[in-house]
Amino acid sequence: MHCRLVAGKALPVDSPSPLCEKKYTCSNKVFEQIRKQVILLNGTAQELFNIYVKWQGDTFRNHTDKLCNPDTIFFPAFHVNQTSEKKEIVVALYKIFAFLNASLGNITRDQEELNPKVTELLERLNNTTKTTRGLMVNLSCLLCTRYNVSQVDVIYGESTKGKNLFKKKQQGCQVLAKYVQVISKAAQVLLPHINDV
Repeated sequence: MHCRLVAGKALPVDSPSPLCEKKYTCSNKVFEQIRKQVILLNGTAQELFNIYVKWQGDTFRNHTDKLCNPDTIFFPAFHVNQTSEKKEIVVALYKIFAFLNASLGNITRDQEELNPKVTELLERLNNTTKTTRGLMVNLSCLLCTRYNVSQVDVIYGESTKGKNLFKKKQQGCQVLAKYVQVISKAAQVLLPHINDV
């Protein structure tokens, strides 16, 4: 039996990838659903960022550009464009949304600790997480059924566990600032690919 190392445990080479363990049945309009989910996320990203900053305190409100600089945080590269193959776009989208989903988990956990009564922020984080998870299901469906991609190398962001409060706030702020940039590009890249599905 041949094995490979995946997330610290050996799996048989012929075992199904965790990405394709579910049996997916994609809707005929799955690409349209993906486009709508990305447009929804793009339409709410800046507001989520603004509300996040609002609740991190005066230091963040007064020094947003410096403290929330999106160029100082790791975020998966999104190097596809409007002329890229659809499969390449779907893989790139999966990578950024897998990263974002994990990051949103960290940010939400931290904000539940730091701002447990701020429903304005927590509801937006939860809604973004739900939409992101739905988007990942649709992306997984396309990858597994239409493109026969059973594994995507995903990189997750740094955990905030054990960091001081300021670093937790800053990392969340940087990730959300970068998310605003990347989701805007993703929305632009997807548009021309919808009409020929």
